[in-house]
This record gives sequence, structure tokens and C-alpha cells, in this order.
Amino acid sequence: MTLPQWRVFDGVDGLVAALADALCAEAEAAIAARGAFHLVLAGGSTPRALYRALADRQAGDAHWHLWYGDERCLPSDHPDRNSVMIESAWLAASRVPSDNRRPIPAERGAHEAAARYAGWLKGVGDFDVVLLGMGEDGHTASLFPEHPWGDAPDSADVVAVHDAPKPPPERVSLSAARLNRSQRVWFVITGSGKRHALRRWTWQETLPVAAVHGRQQTVAWVDALAWPADD
Repeated sequence: MTLPQWRVFDGVDGLVAALADALCAEAEAAIAARGAFHLVLAGGSTPRALYRALADRQAGDAHWHLWYGDERCLPSDHPDRNSVMIESAWLAASRVPSDNRRPIPAERGAHEAAARYAGWLKGVGDFDVVLLGMGEDGHTASLFPEHPWGDAPDSADVVAVHDAPKPPPERVSLSAARLNRSQRVWFVITGSGKRHALRRWTWQETLPVAAVHGRQQTVAWVDALAWPADD
């Protein structure tokens, strides 16, 4: 387990620029070393800004393989789906082939989608980079407090989520155990609404976000509004 690093930025613009630089550098290194870059994508407003920055840089090509950390069980074209947001912000105009973009088929329902996605992940080794957010309750992906996180070493790669505390209640998420099979886990956390949960994380409370970590590196990319500095 790697302890998290805290990288605090004055504002979102600086955070996004630095994160885009770091992500492109990791992609270049992975492709040079192994011929492929496996990246897990997150939903949310700050990741949307990152994806637009990647679009501006024309990032991504046939060496990039894109996975999703979680998805809502909604129709495939629903605007609240992570896949719809990311396609619009970046992928639709990118050079990443459609076969290399692997959204979770959550429109099929939580159980079937989880089983299908687990099948797609068979034979896939460690992710190079996982992008995740954090909710105000300390959840990450669709791993919520008071719900199973799938953090045991023998947990399934993908979990069906029912009765989520945020709508919609039906979701699909990579398990903590599968997310932990990654070289680097990068959390993107912005806004004052996240400050309390981030403080709880720094106090090492038991939260879903604290159960996920990279083999080589775990980093929280945080803006000043979210950082729980002493008053």
C-alpha cells in the first residue's frame, strides 16, 4: 500500500493543466515501455475540464486503452452517464479507436453489466493510471459507505451496486481490489464541499476513498477550496 501524496493547487485551472501534463507523460512512458497505456476514467465536473484539456492537446491514439471506474444504470445516450460526458468532452474527436474505448454497458442493468465488464477485463493486467473523484461522504467511483467495496484480495473485479445513496440507485463499479491493481491512482478533488471528507481521509478514517491506492503511487490532486487547512 502506498500512502497518498497531497498536491494542492491555488485553483482548478492550474490543477487541470498540471494533471494533463502528468497524464500525457505517463502515457508516453507506458507506451515506450509496453506499447500500450491503460487508463481508467472518472466522471464529474473537474474530470470534464481535464478531458477538454486533453482534447485541446489532441491526446490519445491507438496505443491508449480506456476503461471506466463506474457508471450509472441509465440508457446508453443519457446525459447523466459518464460515458456520454467523456465522449462529448474528448473522445468523439480523438484518435482513440472506438474499440479501445470500453464504457460499462450499464444500460443492461447492474448485474448483467458487471458480469460483462468483468469478462472484458479478464487477461488485462495492472492499469497504468486510475482517475477517481471523491464524494462529500468519502465515496469514490460507486463505492459508498455502508455498502460493500470489494476490497478483499479475492473480490470480483466489478460490482453491481444497488440502493446507492445518490441517484440513480443502480450502478456498476470497479471494485476496490481491481482499482488497486494499478500502478498509479490519482484522485481529483475540488470545491469546499469536499473539505470535510478530505479531512476525514487525512485523519485515516475508514472510508471507501482510503481503500483505493496504487502500487507505485497514490496522489490526491486538490484545489485550495477542498484542502482542509487549519483555520
